[in-house]
Amino acid sequence: MQNSHLISIIIPIFNASPWIQLCFEGILKQTALETLRLEICVCNDCSTDNTPQLLESWKVSFEKLGIPFKIHTNTDQNKGVGYSKNRAVGISSGDFLCFQDSDDVMLPDRVIKQYEKALLTPLDTIIGCQFRREPLNSTVRYTKWANNLTKLQLNLQVFTSHGPTVIMPTWFCHRSLYERVGGFCENNQGCPEDLLFFYKHLDLGGKVARVDQILLIYTFHANQTTFSINQDTIWSIRLQRLETLVLQKWPSFTIWNAGKQGRRFYNSLAQQNKDKVAAFCDVDLNKIGRKYQYFNAEGRKFQREVSIIHFKDATPPFVICVKIDLTNGVFEENLNSLHLQEGVDYVMFS
Repeated sequence: MQNSHLISIIIPIFNASPWIQLCFEGILKQTALETLRLEICVCNDCSTDNTPQLLESWKVSFEKLGIPFKIHTNTDQNKGVGYSKNRAVGISSGDFLCFQDSDDVMLPDRVIKQYEKALLTPLDTIIGCQFRREPLNSTVRYTKWANNLTKLQLNLQVFTSHGPTVIMPTWFCHRSLYERVGGFCENNQGCPEDLLFFYKHLDLGGKVARVDQILLIYTFHANQTTFSINQDTIWSIRLQRLETLVLQKWPSFTIWNAGKQGRRFYNSLAQQNKDKVAAFCDVDLNKIGRKYQYFNAEGRKFQREVSIIHFKDATPPFVICVKIDLTNGVFEENLNSLHLQEGVDYVMFS
């Protein structure tokens, strides 16, 4: 007896012929097919390879098994991933949405495990899962970070360069969550649609959760749409959010890292937040005891000097601009030695 809930698997597609077979084979292996109703909803966004023919063939295969396979086809011009996700959701009917990229592979228990988690979680929660990178040696630090965030950190480490604390190809959510956010940004192909959706979701009081099992093979390759997004745009979005939600409430703070990343962060701050910076802190003896002075190109003058001190002499709260997992655990040991509370005494930015 199948459950009454319908789950829509949402797949944006552009020139996906090298990956389609593995992607759809993974869906057909879902243990959820024994008890749940699934439908496949894809948007083919102006593919120029044989993706359209492959989709039609897979449509026949799925529908022979009684699984609806819906295709939205855009033949105008490529309009980007946000557009494709929105159109795929637009043709869907599911109570729950399971997002999947065409170059990734869901493992057999993905849908059932995330669905079970969803039934025990408030409807305003994005549910992710752990993943395995393919090839295994790609983005090792990122994978370690994403797979090991604690339940609390999933909702705290939202300002880092890594983006959403659960990766988008693992998202599973109730349809009402998508509708409340209003869908994905369609402004242009370089739009960080996942990050903007994630931030709006948080702004509306939404939560983040994760199934702590590896349920997806997350493929790394040179043609990923991730590489089309302008990193300066992402930096500006992250910074604006941090200034609005955190720095506005702090009367003063310390920047942890007197090097390139810390100085870039300082230089990017609005003037009222530059004025709140009590010091930079570091462990580099070549920097400690010096001062940093920002040159305002617009006003063509140097601003006030900011001291660089040892982290043990610094006063929280901190904005951490140190890249994690790059110092054989030394930075993490130093941070832990201060017995600080994340989200109160410090935030992670790098």
